[in-house]
Amino acid sequence: MGGFIEPSPSIQQRDSNRIPILVGMVLVIVIVGIIALFSRGQSKGSAAPHPYAANLKISDLKMSAAENFVGATVTYLDGMVTNTGDKIVTHVAVHVVFKDSLGQIAQAEDVPLHVLQTGGPYPDAVDLSTSPLAPGQSKPFRLTFEHVTEEWNHEFPELRVMDVSLK
Repeated sequence: MGGFIEPSPSIQQRDSNRIPILVGMVLVIVIVGIIALFSRGQSKGSAAPHPYAANLKISDLKMSAAENFVGATVTYLDGMVTNTGDKIVTHVAVHVVFKDSLGQIAQAEDVPLHVLQTGGPYPDAVDLSTSPLAPGQSKPFRLTFEHVTEEWNHEFPELRVMDVSLK
């Protein structure tokens, strides 16, 4: 007798399960949208280089690789950096872009530029803060990469000086 007047228990249970599921789906969509919005707004590729970066010339690039003590391959990019400006440089960060065989970006990193000092049997890579680059001065440098993607085409990467600290 209660079938016409009272709702059946299975309909009430089905309706009560829908509300939490719908709320959960809406929350997931909102969170994914927020993450997409913030990750799109924080693009590193659009950052403008430091104005003094035009005074730093990079030349004589050479690449090498070595195996470290745990068996991983470390890639080195050596070259010469010249300060053609009128200020002392105490820090340089370089944006390095490795491309794949199709010319697309396979890996992009911002790495600090370390100058090479020869004081012993091997050159030692030190930060520019300990060995600043004076106006008109050139020094050998090294960029070190602990990991380079397998998709890399093994050509020289693109280098762009992005961050510079001056004295």
